[in-house]
Amino acid sequence: MSKSTFTKIYCLSLILPFLLLVFPLFSIGNRATPMILGMPFSIFWVISWIVITFLIVLVLYRMDPDKDEEEVK
Repeated sequence: MSKSTFTKIYCLSLILPFLLLVFPLFSIGNRATPMILGMPFSIFWVISWIVITFLIVLVLYRMDPDKDEEEVK
């Protein structure tokens, strides 16, 4: 995979979680009534997207084409 393709995939895959945590799209999960693991749904929504974003970054790190290159000094 080329560096430019990887960069595009990286940026696009991190835009979605960001948009789901800011104003217009946060209203999807902005409810208090269903309690999940003792938390209101809005708190569960934020925590779950933080975990999902971490997993996305972890997978993208493993796919990084420049990860195994050694620096030349």
